[in-house]
Amino acid sequence: MRYMVGVDVGGTFTDVTLVDTRSGEILNHKVPSTPDDPSRAIMNGVEQILELNGVSVSEVRYLAHGTTVATNSLIERKGALTGLLVTEGFRDLLEIGRQTRPGLYDFFKEKPEQVIPGHLRLEVDERLYADGSVRKPLDPDRLREAIERLKQEGVQAIAVCFLFSYLNPEHEKQAVEEIRRQFPEAYVSASHQVVPEFREYARLSTTALNAYLGPVMQRYMENFQQSVRKAGIPVDPYITQSNGGIISIQESVSNPVRTAVSGPAAGVVAASHLAELTGYKNMITFDMGGTSADFSLIENGEPKISMEREVEGFPARIPMLDIHACGAGGGSIAWLDAGGALKVGPESAGSMPGPAAYGRGGTRPTVTDANAILGRLNPDGILGGRMTLDVEASKRAVQEHLCVRTGLSLLEATMGILTVVNANMTRAIRLISVEKGYDPREFTLVSFGGGGGLHCGALARELGIPRILVPPSPGTFCSLGLLVTDVRSDYVRSMLLESTGGSMETIRGLFSAMMREGAAMLEKEGIPEPKRRYVLGLDLRFKGQNYELTLPVEWSELTDDGVQGILTRFHEQHEKHYGYSNRSGVIEFVNYRVTALGELPKAALRRTEESGSRSVQPTSRREVYFAETDRPGYYDTPIYQRSELVPGDRLAGPAIIEQMDSTILILPGQTASVDPYRNLVIHTFGEEEQR
Repeated sequence: MRYMVGVDVGGTFTDVTLVDTRSGEILNHKVPSTPDDPSRAIMNGVEQILELNGVSVSEVRYLAHGTTVATNSLIERKGALTGLLVTEGFRDLLEIGRQTRPGLYDFFKEKPEQVIPGHLRLEVDERLYADGSVRKPLDPDRLREAIERLKQEGVQAIAVCFLFSYLNPEHEKQAVEEIRRQFPEAYVSASHQVVPEFREYARLSTTALNAYLGPVMQRYMENFQQSVRKAGIPVDPYITQSNGGIISIQESVSNPVRTAVSGPAAGVVAASHLAELTGYKNMITFDMGGTSADFSLIENGEPKISMEREVEGFPARIPMLDIHACGAGGGSIAWLDAGGALKVGPESAGSMPGPAAYGRGGTRPTVTDANAILGRLNPDGILGGRMTLDVEASKRAVQEHLCVRTGLSLLEATMGILTVVNANMTRAIRLISVEKGYDPREFTLVSFGGGGGLHCGALARELGIPRILVPPSPGTFCSLGLLVTDVRSDYVRSMLLESTGGSMETIRGLFSAMMREGAAMLEKEGIPEPKRRYVLGLDLRFKGQNYELTLPVEWSELTDDGVQGILTRFHEQHEKHYGYSNRSGVIEFVNYRVTALGELPKAALRRTEESGSRSVQPTSRREVYFAETDRPGYYDTPIYQRSELVPGDRLAGPAIIEQMDSTILILPGQTASVDPYRNLVIHTFGEEEQR
């Protein structure tokens, strides 16, 4: 293997990372995204970075990318026309849901429009008991009638979700077989294949989303694969999943819902890799792009995993990295609500027309425009000078849309934009940390994305986070994450069992079956036996409780003698999460999870010994406005080039560090140093801590 390529598709830019596995050199490139067909921007970026560095396409031996196709299809409601087959009497389960309102005190807030319309949800005559035994066999005539009706309605996909099929999938298998015989061109998604887990509504919702996205992802993947082959790249591409692992295109087409937060997941994986290298095991990741800002928490080097998330208002019962997104990107538009209050986002100017400063026809003020007006962005251009900024257009946008209507001065309105967007992001960080029992002061803020460097100092100071770590190429950090991850697939089974040694034989059988499935998947992916690994997990709860806690377990614990140790750890985790644990309560096993991992070659981040503190000279200076100080005003600010900094260098704020893919702001009173991996470590309160 010589060259590895990772591509992250964002709403505004598409980022590309090229790694030479022999020399360890890491190269980066950015191109504007093409929302109408994301694969065009991917291939543009790949071809450009190869050409710029004199690399032949035949030398590429690994290609992976993160995609927003699934998410965008849900947001824009551009999925396939989908039908649904359910057990008789459960046609309206998608509408009923959990009987909760989207807003507890908002009687007028509407639920999201269902992805499957009511007239395409059809009932099939069949029924299982709660233990999986058959109460009423599947009626083949009624099944054929339902399939024929969906075929006449012109559906492209069919979701199948029968009651208790996670215990006994035979009826669903019969339905899938009949659909493929009678309607072979339809995309089929069956719940026992997508999420064989209890809780009917979440299972149905996930299966429906999977079917809705299936044909869209299938077309996209086929087009992308053809483009890769047409370009002469001799490998099939991988795609990132929401769990942080990657999978082949063929596997992703079977389960497209698993790619719902594909892009942001790669950044969290890259941060986890940095945690291992740097020794900063507790991290809060901050990924600010052009459209949104994404946040996640890493504890002891391990990213937090959520077993159920809402995707555009719909529950998706699949393992995802626990990432919280808010509409706070560089392109987020500043506006005034009906009461005259200043708001920022969630609407974004996107890549076209983009912020007013980009000169592509944008006329509304954005976060990027505010940073340009205050001198924080290079007025002579960004992206290494490939894109110039029209600061006067930014000023006109702020004056026309904000100043005229509020009476604020240009400076007041501009700082108001940054204050509001920073407040939005501070709330998001508190949501994943303080509100879940974590103290931000015990974490390192890892800042990446094109816009993260401009805001990380203010966020860390507000939350008391002692240090910020900015990787060498923050604007393309997510694409690097694609080159330091592994093949991953998650499996789950549900069965309510007593927490006694007598249940262990059954549990070992469930784990063994899932491990065989994982082995078959890794075999298809070409992962040799020595590179395979399996992680086991148990979901436990008090009997009658509605939520479970997932505990990692070892195979050696699945014995009569190992039960007590598992239960002791459950009580400890219950106390940590909920503040109490009933030591005499009855505990039950609920779900059984296996993660199959296939180790892949990874991009190596080389360590360089520090050369000692130098007196670094700025390449230029400019007037930059700072309100994040006791003396707000314009400061004569030194400008440094990131490419000229070496391990051991130290800087004091105020300062700006520029590079092709990002701009990093060091506030007055803050200091920064370069570590052996060329990460920029900003000390929020001006003092370097000792680890």
